[in-house]
Amino acid sequence: MRVLRLCSVFENSASVLEGPGIRFDPIGGMQNHTAELTRSLDRLGVNQIVLTTRPPGSPAEERLATGARVVRVGAPVRHLRQGYGMYAALRAPSLAAGADLIHAHQGEDLAVLPVAASLAAAYDLPLVVTVHASLRHTLRVSGPRSLALKVVGTAVEAWGKRRAGHVIALTSRMAGRLCRDGLPPDRVHVIPSGVDPALFAAAGPDPVVAGLPRPRVVYVGRVHPGKGVLRLVEAMALIRTAETAAHLAIVGDGPARPRVEQAVRGYGLTDRVHLLGAVPHDRVPDVLAAADVLVLPSFYEELGSVLLEAMQAALPIVATRVGGIPTVVEDGVNGLLVPPDDPASLASAIGRLLTDPWLARRMAASGRARAAEFAWPALAERVFDVYQRTLGRHETGTRALAADAASERV
Repeated sequence: MRVLRLCSVFENSASVLEGPGIRFDPIGGMQNHTAELTRSLDRLGVNQIVLTTRPPGSPAEERLATGARVVRVGAPVRHLRQGYGMYAALRAPSLAAGADLIHAHQGEDLAVLPVAASLAAAYDLPLVVTVHASLRHTLRVSGPRSLALKVVGTAVEAWGKRRAGHVIALTSRMAGRLCRDGLPPDRVHVIPSGVDPALFAAAGPDPVVAGLPRPRVVYVGRVHPGKGVLRLVEAMALIRTAETAAHLAIVGDGPARPRVEQAVRGYGLTDRVHLLGAVPHDRVPDVLAAADVLVLPSFYEELGSVLLEAMQAALPIVATRVGGIPTVVEDGVNGLLVPPDDPASLASAIGRLLTDPWLARRMAASGRARAAEFAWPALAERVFDVYQRTLGRHETGTRALAADAASERV
C-alpha cells in the first residue's frame, strides 16, 4: 500500500530546537502523532510519503524508519504556515504519482484539506482525513484573527470532509460532532493519539528536572496562549505553604514565552518556576520520570497526547475540563479535572495531589493501567484497517460509475 500523507506540522530534528526554527512550533502533540503513526505504519509495510512544512534548520527531505520519505516545503516565514498550501499544491502532484490513497491530517490550518481534496479528485484517489483540531468545534475565538479563521475554516472543513471516504476523530466527542454535521456514522472512526511503550521502557529521570527540589510539577508542551501556561504560573503563586511549595518546570517553547517570563518575575517566582525550553520528543519520558505531577491547563484541547504519556509514565495528572480531555482523564480516578481559566482551582488540585501521596499513587496506577489502550502499534493497525476500508469503498464506487457509463452507452 502506497500512501501520500499531508500534514502542516511533523516531528523535527533536535537541531531545529536550537536555532531560529524554535519559533515555528516544532514540538507538539500533532507533530508527535504524525511521526509515531508514520513509524508504526512503516512496520506494517505501508509505503509512505509525508508532505509537511520546513522550519529553518530542517532538511528538505529525509527518511524516517525504514521506508518513509519526509518531504518538507515552505518559506522561512512564520505566517500562513510558511505558505504551506501554495508549496504543497505545487509539489504534491508529483508525489501522488503511484499513490493508492491520500491521508490528510487536519490541524489549525486552512490549506491541508483543500490541497488534499483537490489532489484526490484530480488523480481519482481515495481520501482519509484525521481531525486533530477542528476550526469549527475546537478553535477558541480570542480576537479578530481567530474569528476569521473560525468562519473560513468552518466552510473549508465542511467542504473537505464531505469528500473524504473516511474520517478519523481522536475522541468520541469529536466523532459525535462530525456526525451531527452530517457525516454518515459508518464513515467516522475514533482512533486516538497514542504512545510508544518502548520509549518509556528505559526512561530514567531527566537530570535537569531531577536537579530541582521536590515536589516537582511539570508542564510539557507549547508555550502558547491557548495552553493556559499563564494561569499555571498564577496557580503556582497561590501555592505558598511549606508543604506544597512546589517547583514548576515548563518544558517547551512558543510565542507566549516572553509573557510567561514576565509573569514569573512579576509574581516573584524566579526561584520556583523554571522555563527549560523545548526538548526532543524522545526526552519526554525522562522529563516525566523526574516529575511528581503533570499539569495541562489548556483553554481548549482535542486530546493532549502528553496526558497519554503521563499515564504511561505512571504520573498523576491535573488538567482542565475542556474538549476531549475528560475522555482520557477521569476525574478522581486517574487525575483531577478543573475548570479552565481558574488559577485557584488549579492550585487547589495541584496541592491536593502533592499533600496526599496515597491519592497520587492511586491515580498514577490507574493511569498506568489504562495507558495500554493507547499503544501505537495497535492504533496503527486500526488506521491501516481504515485505509483498507477506504480503498474498498473507492473501488466499489469506481466500478459502479464504470457500469453506469457503460449502460448509458448501450
